[in-house]
Amino acid sequence: MKPTVLRYLFVTILFAVFFSPQQPFAANPLIWLEADAPPFFIHDGPYQGQGYEDLITDIVTNHLPQYQHIRMKANISRHYQQWKQGEPACSLAMFKTPERMEFAYFSIPSVFTLPAVLIITKDRYESFGGSKTVSLEEILLSGNFVVGRSENRSYGQEFDNVLDKFGTDKNIFSYEGPQLSENLFRMLTAGRIDALPGLPEEAMYLAESLGHRDKIMTLNIVENQDNHNASLSYVACSKNEWGKKAISAINEVLLRQRPTAEYRAAYERWLDPSSIEQYRKLYREILLNTNE
Repeated sequence: MKPTVLRYLFVTILFAVFFSPQQPFAANPLIWLEADAPPFFIHDGPYQGQGYEDLITDIVTNHLPQYQHIRMKANISRHYQQWKQGEPACSLAMFKTPERMEFAYFSIPSVFTLPAVLIITKDRYESFGGSKTVSLEEILLSGNFVVGRSENRSYGQEFDNVLDKFGTDKNIFSYEGPQLSENLFRMLTAGRIDALPGLPEEAMYLAESLGHRDKIMTLNIVENQDNHNASLSYVACSKNEWGKKAISAINEVLLRQRPTAEYRAAYERWLDPSSIEQYRKLYREILLNTNE
């Protein structure tokens, strides 16, 4: 089906839902695009709706009563498509990249995470040099490893720059599909790839939920240790007049809600307890002092 036809059908469905004769006043839809990637969003199982982006989306939407909120599961390519077509769509926590800034407006930072790491199996620790901190550039240039990555996903600007500059079809395996993080993690534990970029809480969630907690470890990456931009993500909305107004309203909510314990706790619940004190210190120093 041609893209123009798909877009027509999408708009027609929105009209049928939000502008039906039963509704005397036109609604103001805001579509929240959600990747299938626990523990950011958790769409199934005992923790359904308890991912930290689920919880923060709840907080934000509760303070935007002027919109009719629709939550839609979508891979990153679908995010891009919606924004490029100018649909009334946003996503809660996206890294800001030059490519994305061409078709999306960004809020002030919405989420502060610990920086991306490299996830490996413990039995490969020595083959990666036997150190908890490694150079991603050296790993890719060695020719000894295949690193899995999610198609169109950003891991932070510094991490992305190294993957893009030194990645080839021999040392990078790119994947896009359903249950994105889980399927890449299964490839890792099956030995089909040697390492997988991700966030620390993502690694522990996947390891525990799939029964590999004692087999997995994470390595810090030299390239993203000194720049906290890799820890900040932003609400992104379509780059049009609708998106500009939506971002303005969202920024007002973020300024009020980011300092609250409820907002911060959405991410903390997925951290190792020993990391929480340091996380709160960085949260205060970095997130609460970054308003652009």
